[in-house]
Amino acid sequence: MMDKNKIGAISWFDLTVNNAEEIRDFYSNVTGWTFTNHEMKSEDENGKDNYEDYSMNMPHDGNSVAGICHAKGANKNIPAQWLMYISVPNVERSVKVALKKGGKIVDGPRKMGKSNFCVIEDPAGACCALIEG
Repeated sequence: MMDKNKIGAISWFDLTVNNAEEIRDFYSNVTGWTFTNHEMKSEDENGKDNYEDYSMNMPHDGNSVAGICHAKGANKNIPAQWLMYISVPNVERSVKVALKKGGKIVDGPRKMGKSNFCVIEDPAGACCALIEG
């Protein structure tokens, strides 16, 4: 089994969409994933908003394999695609290299839990997230 925290490893996948409940149910039915709710709080131009995002879990052991998030609050700029998170030793340093090599910043860098992360776009237009491992 791959060490998800190893530098260079793909450590997580998530999908950020406007209709998170519908998409959560879609993947739950199609793949058999179960889900765990995570209370979220955000503040935007419309005031405070409490909602739930979801960890999608393996049906046989309950281990989380992915997340499905609402495209609101801090996540409103994240593209609606399955986004892989790659562990790097230092997000700020990796972002500087990405920019020098023709990449763009889509979101961040910012904190997610205890880790720094950033969503970047490569020169071909594909996006991924970098997270400190």
